[in-house]
Amino acid sequence: MARRHRTSTSFRHHTPFYQSISVAVNRIDREYIIVGAFVVAALLLSIRLFIVQMVEHGFYLDLASDQHNIVKSLLPKRGEIYTHDQFSESGLAVVATNRSLHHVYANPRQVENALPDLDIKSMSDAIAPILSLDSDIVLERLSKKNDFYEPLKHYVTDQEIEALQALVDEKKIIGIHWTPEESRFYPEGEITSALTGFVGMVDDKKTGQYGAEGYFDEILRGTPGSMRKELDAFGRFIAVGERSVIPAQDGEKIILTIDKNIQYAACSMLAEAMENNKGKRGSLIVLDPKTGAILALCSAPAFNPNNYSEVKDLGLFTNRALTAYEPGSVLKPIAMAAAINEKKVTPYSTYTDTGVALLGNHSVHNSDRKAHGVVDMTTVLELSLNTGAIYTVEQIGMKKWYEYMQAFGFGQKTGLTLNGESAGNILPIYDEGRFPAYAATSSYGQGITTTLLQLVQAYSAFANDGVIMRPYIVDRIMKPNGYQTVTEPEILSQPITAETAHILSAMLVRVVDDGHATRAAVPGYLVGGKTGTAQIPKEDGRGYDDVRHKDTFVGFISVSDPKIVAAVNIDEPETPWADVSAGPVFSKLAQYLVNYLHIQPDRTEEKNI
Repeated sequence: MARRHRTSTSFRHHTPFYQSISVAVNRIDREYIIVGAFVVAALLLSIRLFIVQMVEHGFYLDLASDQHNIVKSLLPKRGEIYTHDQFSESGLAVVATNRSLHHVYANPRQVENALPDLDIKSMSDAIAPILSLDSDIVLERLSKKNDFYEPLKHYVTDQEIEALQALVDEKKIIGIHWTPEESRFYPEGEITSALTGFVGMVDDKKTGQYGAEGYFDEILRGTPGSMRKELDAFGRFIAVGERSVIPAQDGEKIILTIDKNIQYAACSMLAEAMENNKGKRGSLIVLDPKTGAILALCSAPAFNPNNYSEVKDLGLFTNRALTAYEPGSVLKPIAMAAAINEKKVTPYSTYTDTGVALLGNHSVHNSDRKAHGVVDMTTVLELSLNTGAIYTVEQIGMKKWYEYMQAFGFGQKTGLTLNGESAGNILPIYDEGRFPAYAATSSYGQGITTTLLQLVQAYSAFANDGVIMRPYIVDRIMKPNGYQTVTEPEILSQPITAETAHILSAMLVRVVDDGHATRAAVPGYLVGGKTGTAQIPKEDGRGYDDVRHKDTFVGFISVSDPKIVAAVNIDEPETPWADVSAGPVFSKLAQYLVNYLHIQPDRTEEKNI
C-alpha cells in the first residue's frame, strides 16, 4: 500500500512538466495547420489563376469582347437537309442550309449601370426603328435590370447592323450587342418547298413548320448550350468565380430519298400543266415500287420558303399530295383487283351494262351516259364504266371490299415523315346508315377520300408482284459525330397475289393503249395506268357539281420490269377529262425518266402486250 502511495505522489509531482510539453506540441500543430492551410489556399489560387490566364484565356477573351463568341457558342447550328444528286461530286444537293446574318441582344445589367447618364426611353426609341421593332417592346426588355441577356431581334441584315453601329458610336450606347446568327436558306426555292417547309419565329423561338422542317424540328434544331457565371454587384463577370458552360449541340443532318433532278423535272412539268389547264391546285409523286423510296414530291401552287412571310394564302403551305380528296375512277383497278384476287371474276368475265345501276332510291350512270351491252372486265377499265365497278364489288360484298381497301393502305396514314399527312376516310364503304349508295360509289372513287400518296402506294402493288413497300422519304439521318441512321425498305402488306398483280398490269396497259388514258402513253414502252375524273361535292353538301372536277392519273413504267410509279393530280382544270389534263403530264415525265434512269424499251410491237 505504501508503494502505491509513493508512486501516486510521484506522478502528481511531475504533472506540470508533462502539461507544458503537451501545450507546446499543440501550439506547434496549430501553427503547422495554419501555415499548411495558407499554402493550400495559395496553391489553389495559383492553379485557378493559371487556368484563367492560360487554359481558359480564350473564354475570358470572349467575355472581354462583349461576350459575342460566348453567346454564339451557346446557339446550336441547325442541321441541313439534302437530296440526292448524281451529277454532284458528293452525290448530294443541299435544299435547306444556313447563312450568316446577325442576332441583336441586350445586356440590361450593363444598360442599368450606365444610367442615369443614358436615358433608357430615348435609347429604346432610337433602336426600335432601326430594327423595325415596337419601341415599347424594346423598352420592356431593356428594363429587366437583373438580366444579362435579352434577345431583341433575329436575322438582322448587314445594313441594319451598320445603322445600329453608327447609333451606338454616336450616342455612346452601352449594353447593346450582336453576334453572327445562322439564318435558314433554301437554294431550290419553290421546287422543294413542299418537301422542306420552312423555319419561322414562334414566340421568339425559331421553329420548323410544315414539311421536313416541321416534322424533324426537334432533331434539326439541336440543343442550345447554357452558361452559369458569378457576377459582381455591377453585373460584371468575376474571373475567379464559379462558372459552368455547356456548349451547344448542333442539329442532325437529314438526307432525303428525293432525287434533285427528278424533283426539278416533275415540279416544273406540274407547274406548266397547271398553267396550261388553268388548274387551281395540283400535286405529283414519283415512287420506286421495289423499295418504297419517294423520288419526287410536288405540290402546286408552290411558295418560296425564303420569303414565306410574304405568302398571303396560308393554304399554299398545305402539301396537296398528302391532303385527302375524292379520287374518282383511279379506284376502279383496286376494286377489280379485289374481285380477281377473290376469283369472283377474270379479265374475260362479262356482265350486261345497261348504262345505269339502281341502288335503292339512287341511280348511278356511266360517265358517258351510255349503255354498252355485254362487256368484259377489261372493257370496264378501258371505258371506265361505273356500273362495271359496282358489279365487281357486288361480287365480293361490302365487308370484303372494305377489308381490301384497308389492305391496300386506304383510310390510314402511311407514316411518311412529313408534316400534314391525312388518313382519308373510307368508313362510308361499310356504314350501314349510308348503305348501299355510298358503299357502291366507293368502287369508282366517290363518297370516300384518299390521298395521292395512298394512291401511288396502292398502285405499287401492281408494279411489285402484289407487294406494297412502305413509302419513305428519309434515306438517312446523320448525327454531328458522324453516326448514321439508315432507313431500310419495309414490306407494308401484300393485298393481292403476284398473279393478280400481273393480270391487272396487263389490263391497265390496255387502258393506256385503247382506253381513256391514251395521252399517258410513252412510245416504245408498256405503260399501265388509269385516269380519274372525280366530281367535286357542292358547297352546300347536296350532290356533286356538274362542272368542277379533280383530275388524277396513276401509272407505272415499264410493265415488264416496273421502275417507277407516278401519280398526278390537278384540281378544277378547265379541260374536261383527266386524260387531257393529268395524262400528258405523266407521259412527259415518264419520257424523261426512261432516259434519266436508263429504262430499256420493252414494247416489241406497237400496242401488243
